[in-house]
Formats: sequence, C-alpha cells, structure tokens
Amino acid sequence: MTGGSDSPAHAGVYHGGPQSFWTKYVWSQDHKVIAVQYALTAIAVGLVGLVLSNLMRLQLGFPGKFSFIDANHYYQYVTMHGMIMVIYLLTALFLGGFGNYLIPLMVGARDMVFPFLNMLSYWVYLLAVVVLMISFFVPGGPTGAGWTLYPPQAILPGTPGTEWGIVLMLVSLLIFIVAATMGGLNYVTTVLQARTEGMTLLRLPLTVWGIVMATVLALLAFPALFVSGVMMLLDKTLHTSFFMPALVSLGQPLDYRGGSPLLFQHLFWFFGHPEVYIVALPAFGIVSDLISVHARKNIFGYRMMVWAILAIGVLSVVVWAHHMFISGMNPYFGFFFATTTLVIAIPTAIKVYNWVLTLWRGDIHLTVPMLFAIGFISTFVIGGLTGLFLGNVSVDMPLSNTYFVVAHFHMVMGVSPLLVIFGGIYHWYPLITGRRLDDRLGHWHFWITFLGTYAIFFPMHYLGVLGMPRRYYEFQNYSFIPDSAHAMNAYISVAAFVVAAGQLLFLFNLAWSLRHGKAATHNPWRAASLEWQTPDVPPVHGNWGPVLPVVYRWPYEYSVPGDSDDFVPQNMAPDPRRPATLVHGDTTALHRRDAPPPSSGAPPAPDSHDSPRSPDSPRGATS
Repeated sequence: MTGGSDSPAHAGVYHGGPQSFWTKYVWSQDHKVIAVQYALTAIAVGLVGLVLSNLMRLQLGFPGKFSFIDANHYYQYVTMHGMIMVIYLLTALFLGGFGNYLIPLMVGARDMVFPFLNMLSYWVYLLAVVVLMISFFVPGGPTGAGWTLYPPQAILPGTPGTEWGIVLMLVSLLIFIVAATMGGLNYVTTVLQARTEGMTLLRLPLTVWGIVMATVLALLAFPALFVSGVMMLLDKTLHTSFFMPALVSLGQPLDYRGGSPLLFQHLFWFFGHPEVYIVALPAFGIVSDLISVHARKNIFGYRMMVWAILAIGVLSVVVWAHHMFISGMNPYFGFFFATTTLVIAIPTAIKVYNWVLTLWRGDIHLTVPMLFAIGFISTFVIGGLTGLFLGNVSVDMPLSNTYFVVAHFHMVMGVSPLLVIFGGIYHWYPLITGRRLDDRLGHWHFWITFLGTYAIFFPMHYLGVLGMPRRYYEFQNYSFIPDSAHAMNAYISVAAFVVAAGQLLFLFNLAWSLRHGKAATHNPWRAASLEWQTPDVPPVHGNWGPVLPVVYRWPYEYSVPGDSDDFVPQNMAPDPRRPATLVHGDTTALHRRDAPPPSSGAPPAPDSHDSPRSPDSPRGATS
C-alpha cells in the first residue's frame, strides 16, 4: 500500500515554520536530525572501541612493555571492543543512521510514521551508551568475560568486572534492544505505509530493501538476546540458576544448581548470527546503489538481488549453531547446521555475481565512494571464502578458537561493513550538509584503510593455521608457537596503529568540509533515486515542500540509449507527446524520453513500462 500526497501517514507532517535551537537540533523529531544524532554518537563510541583495539595490539605486539596493561585490563579491552563495535557502532549506524536518514527520502515520505517514537529511540540508545561507558568508572571496571558473555565465566568470582561491570553491560544491552525495537517498528511501518504515489515495492532502492530486511531480523533476533540478558541478570543478582550449574570456584561451592550454560549459547547465537546479517544486509543494499550510480549502469538482476536479500534473511535464523560445533551437539545437528551454513553462501554469491556484472562494461568513475564499494567486494569475498572453511565441521574443529577465526570475523563483520559506512558517508555527505568532502583526503583515507586492513588480517589467517589461540594475553611461554609468530604479531600491531591514524584523516575531513568544503550541486553524483530529487539540499523538515513526488520508474535508470542525459530520475514523468520506442528489441519494455508533466498541471499516471529495464515489466531487471 502506498501513501500519496493525501495519505494519513503524511497528514499534518509538513513543518515549514520557524523552530528554536532545542526543537531543531536537540529534541528534534525530524528523521534527518535524528539520523545525524545516531551517527555522531555511534562514531564517538566507535572511537572508544578503536582505542581499545590499539591497546590490545600494544600488548600482543610488544608483551610486557606497557605496565598499565595487565591480564585483567586486556580481557576487559577485548570484551568492550567487541561489544562496542558490533552493537553500538555497526548496528546503530546502519539502522539508526543510514536507515533514519534514507528511508523517508527514498520512499517519498515526509518523515517516519511515528516521529516522536523515532526521537525517543535515539535518546534511549544514548542512555544505553552512557550506561555502558559508566562501566569504565565503577569498582572493578567493565566486564572481562569476552564479548559473547558466556556463563558461568561472566558471573564467576575471579573474572574481571563481576562486581558491577557485568550488570551494567547487561542493563545497557537491554536498553539498547528497547531502542532498536522502537526504531525498527518505525522503519518497517514507514516503508509499508508511507510510500509516495507510484513507489511500489519493486521500485524501492536496494538500500531500503537491505535496511528493512535487517530490521525484520532485528525484531526477530533481539528478543532472544533480551531474554538471555534478563535471565543472566537474575542469575547474577538473585542467584537463580538459568545458566549456572552446580560448581566449585576457588575451592568454595557456589549457590547455584541445575542451570545450563549451553542454553545461553543457543540463545546468544540465535541472536548472534542474524546480527551478522543485520549489519551485512544494509551494507549489501548501499553497495548496490553506490556501484550503480558510480558505474553509470543499471543494477544487474534487480529482482534476483531482492530475492537474495530475502533468502539471506530467512536462512540466517537457521545457521546459529555453527558457532557451537566444539560445544558438544548431536552429530546430526552438526550436519544440518553445516549444510545451512554452506547454503546461505548461494544467495550471497549471487549478490557478488550481480555486482561484478553491474561493473562489467560500465562507465566506471573511481570516485571515493566507488573505491570503498569495490574495496568492500574484495574484503567481503575474502572473508566469505574463509567462512566456507569454518562452516565445515571437520575443518572448524582445529581452527576454532584460533586467530583464523579472528581474521575471518573481522574481514566479514569488521572491515567490510566499515568500508561501506565510509563509502556511504562520502556519497551522501553532500545531501546531508550541502558540501563535498575533500577528494584528496578521501583517497588517502581509502588506501590507508584498505591496504592497512589487509596488512592486519591477512597474516592472522597464517597465525591461526599455526595454532595460535585467540583470547590469550601473551604467547611468550608456549613452545608450540614459533618465534616467527611473535615477529608477525609485532608487525600486525604496527599496521593497526597506521590504520588507526588514517582514521584521523576521515574525522578531519568530516569537520573541515562542514564549513570549508566545496559547495555541492543539487545532485552531484547524477543519481536517479528519489532522495536526490528534493527541492532543497540539504532537505528541510518535511523533505518535499507542499507537494509529494510521484514515482514513475525504478531507481536505476542509467545510460538509456538515445537520451541526451545518462540518467532519468524516478520522479520525472514520461512525455506523452513522444511515441514509445523499442529498446534492445524488448517488446515489453518501451521507452519515452522524459519531460516535465503536461502544462495542465495534472501528473500523468505512473507507467510501469516507461523504462527500458523497469523491474515492473515482465522481463524484470536486465543488464
């Protein structure tokens, strides 16, 4: 169902009047301001995670040289780094940042359907971040149980942060899930109910498809984490025994009995593996849009890409136990989860195949966003191939809990999404601010980040094959680890410091360009999707002025044969005065050169066959 200009979803939402500083920038209900608030908060907390990772590399590369990093601190750094990056940076930035800013603009809405709930979701997210940061300053510091928070270790005396750290971590996660649920309901409802006239589901940009599917996964998977968090909180504070079995710690019997630590693993990974795709699916959509725009070519196989997104979403909830092959399970279950893990590689490979074919013979412009998109394909393919190794039970057994897993996880879940985030920011920064980021600094930022991450994580695969275990504070006293591994650890640490320093270029570019950057034209990338067609750049509150746009085609109308321009915006009406012509011999896909609506002022009805590659035509999207 679409909501046109008279839709209830849009009634009374256009705000053109003056606003105070507080209502415009602090307590704003404008989805664009809320998106920037999400993004700035996520970047700030991500910098904390980056500092923690470099403190870890100081210890691993140069063990014993820094007295302020002891074993307890190291495990606290590991735990907080992992949780910050996965939950509070990547999830929040993709859904709360990109999702908030782009969904209403891309579907032709004035705002989210529930603006107040949208504002509230940000402030609840900020509260979750504050609670997490407080754990650095309480007695005992933050929890050092590892980012997966496995019991009984997370609760047992002797683990760093068992006094207050684990409690604050769990409370922060519960608050975050509340914020994510409020935001997720808003995103899905807006896409389903507030699309403008002519914006059918198969005219949505792939960015919207990726964010919506990720949101649905979040709404399904986060309850498992919420329930497990509440149960562990009760185990810690009230000495219940959901996850805590009868055990003896430090020579003393503890007041627990009958709990199952394995139950927590099932609940955690039922959330944990969909979380990979909660981050990956928005990245897939954004990369698809970046490649199409900057290669000046229609996306190859649009319908196939949509079905691949849906298939990945469905399969992601039936693969969780591949994280538990060494935890102990029935061999038949191991076979099932190994099979589903390999099957999910099929729709993922389809997306890579379609990206490559979109690039093939395209008019590729190696802009900074395009470089990050191509870099993502490279790192994601490498990470995906190593994932096929770990998806096999017999291969996973010796490689599990080694640095091979660390390398794989960071290539897929760390480096690849961050490259997309950078590419997306460089691409949409002119829309958000009206100014361009500096290209020279952007190129330096890309090459330092891209080459540096390979310098960090490629050698880790080798360390994993050598058998170097992860989660160890130091490796100096283990005879099975060769001396070459110690030198390689030092090299990896130096590379990590260089990459971290490279991010300062990005931060400087963001701040400097906000005031001194080159003024952007109305549509600097000549993109066809709807977010670039607003009357004002940056868009004002309400996005579209008094009249909502009408959509006539899909968002990938590039390099149309016979046209003087190489793109056709989604909201440009077909010219009824020009006869339709055949394109590539396809009798079902007729093309008209576009022009403004007739002088009568009444826009022509949306035509599902006005585009040579419209996904609404019987042949769908072709290349």
